Amino acid sequence: MGGMRSGGVQDAVALAEIELCGELMIVASTAAGERLSFAVIDEVLRVREARVPVGAGCWGEE
Repeated sequence: MGGMRSGGVQDAVALAEIELCGELMIVASTAAGERLSFAVIDEVLRVREARVPVGAGCWGEE
């Protein structure tokens, strides 16, 4: 299979995403209530500022 990588190669972006998802699951499992607030999610994901204006489309278009 030409498209497959060897087992030793790791995708750093995928590993970072998996780690962040794990952190969200840990916080969600210990949170009171049914849902996490946007502020808590942003804190866990280490979001510092909004990159897309509120009301903008999915890719930033209006």
